[in-house]
Amino acid sequence: MIHVRQLTKHYEDLRQGYIVALAGISFDALPGQVFGLLGPNGAGKTTALRILSTMLRPTSGTATVNGCDVVTQADAVRHQIGYMSASTGIYDRMTAWEMVEHFGRLYGLTSKRLRERMEDLFQRLKMNEIRDVMGAKMSTGMRQKVSIARTLVHDPPVLIFDEPTLGLDVLVARSLLDTVKELRDQGKCIIFSTHIMREAERLCDRIAIIYQGRILDAGTLSELRDRHGEQDLEELFFGLIERQEQVISERPS
Repeated sequence: MIHVRQLTKHYEDLRQGYIVALAGISFDALPGQVFGLLGPNGAGKTTALRILSTMLRPTSGTATVNGCDVVTQADAVRHQIGYMSASTGIYDRMTAWEMVEHFGRLYGLTSKRLRERMEDLFQRLKMNEIRDVMGAKMSTGMRQKVSIARTLVHDPPVLIFDEPTLGLDVLVARSLLDTVKELRDQGKCIIFSTHIMREAERLCDRIAIIYQGRILDAGTLSELRDRHGEQDLEELFFGLIERQEQVISERPS
């Protein structure tokens, strides 16, 4: 469903000079699976997801979503995915219903199909009580629900979540994770970016640990534990990062 091969992204920054955001990452994500990108802030997670969402062009390498190339077939990719970032970007002067409806129309849904999808989503996500609430008056949890609904309104086969629980209280975060699991069980291909170990353990079928634009290792949780002889994911995570830092420090300057 998603195939990434040797994907790189480089920037020229006036202050910092030449920045390598991604240094040749490769991975596959399949239907009915949550593929986790686990890494600290600045590791390259968001850059990778923005490339997959066609918001950024890679410097080199390839990425396809459901058989469509993210560079040469960007319009087709956008119809295959739903992208939800940590920044909800809710419009203050639109109600919850109006916002989801707006995005459904952008995706070209017919009036009948859009109405059916919205009624289903508002029921499933328990949003009927906020149907007429304006964006400016929404709590963080309400905003997150609207973001989920507009991500799902066109029923895409691929879903991309970038740190979606950031800033949420524990009840809303738990509800969101339960929704992601339901979507996986429906056969969706899901990429889930996080820096929270508990989320990765609870949710992800496969995990790629990413640091400084490189995937340090990837596999199921049991594969990673067996390979590194460490049962605690947090210790495994920091062990990989420490080894990578050691490699970097030993390189000739």
